[in-house]
Amino acid sequence: MKVVSLFSGAGGLDLGFVRSGAQIIWANDIDPDSVKTYAENVGDHIVLGDIEKIKESDVPDADAIIGGFPCLGFTVAKGKSRTVLDPHNFLYLEFLRITKYVRPKYFLIENVPGMIRGKDFKNFFEKMIQDFVDSGYTIKYKVLRAADYGVPQTRDRVIIVGARNDIEYHFEFPDPTHSGKAVLRIDDNHLQPWVTLKEAIGDLPQNYDERIPNHAGTKHKVKINGYVGNRVLYWDKPSPTIMGRGSRTGGPVIHPHPSLKRRLSVRETARIQSFPDNFIFFGSISSQYAQVGNAVPPLLAFRLGQQMMRALGEKPRKFDRKEWKLPWVHRIPEI
Repeated sequence: MKVVSLFSGAGGLDLGFVRSGAQIIWANDIDPDSVKTYAENVGDHIVLGDIEKIKESDVPDADAIIGGFPCLGFTVAKGKSRTVLDPHNFLYLEFLRITKYVRPKYFLIENVPGMIRGKDFKNFFEKMIQDFVDSGYTIKYKVLRAADYGVPQTRDRVIIVGARNDIEYHFEFPDPTHSGKAVLRIDDNHLQPWVTLKEAIGDLPQNYDERIPNHAGTKHKVKINGYVGNRVLYWDKPSPTIMGRGSRTGGPVIHPHPSLKRRLSVRETARIQSFPDNFIFFGSISSQYAQVGNAVPPLLAFRLGQQMMRALGEKPRKFDRKEWKLPWVHRIPEI
């Protein structure tokens, strides 16, 4: 399965697809730090540039196009300041433009649930979906929770999948492998309990330690007041959503460490997003935090990649525990 990736960021979605058996043949992002991170960890096929200036003819033919355009205007974390008129919201038109030219058999879009919450946003979402329908695609979408796929984070995201009208729609959203109500079972045929913060980051040093790649972080003091980025995290539960929102120079919204003595390091947020420990992030600390927070969790992306492979009649790779450098890897079913 040959794949084109748009709004690729640091490569969380792409890493999952690659490990499912897909071949990413071309990718694009506008952020230099993200492109460096991607190139060092996923592949040098990524192109740095503004998608609005990318020519359709520069994008190769592919079986599928994947990506998640920026969510800055949709996220409910912005509170009353979010608006459907945010220019970032209309970047879906660039995804549509490339899709209409390449005409892949499938496309997959990831974004925040905020794009379907609220009357104005739901109307915007329906207009967006209609634009893809009018371009010749059958659309299905679903909100998936990352924790249900072995990611130690209760991160909800809308996954939109389109199939070209001249092919039969075979894509099925992946079945959960984990549950918040599960009883611990080793049998791969049963749901595992959600992965906890203790399992995810409990082995890392209590203080920042740059001898561990990316185990560095902000000096911004911990302040518990109930607002996003200032809430208590618990060792025996998954993390809330790792945020990418915030300035790359002033600092994204970073959750406190469960100890309440500091905030999470970049490596800890990467673990919580399910990035393997050998995936290294580049750029300033603030940029690294933003790259992690804006990414699709690779474990979730892996399951989506498997399903896309199956939809195209190809045999996906099974989950290989030796390939994923994660401390809770034994709790991920090898399917």
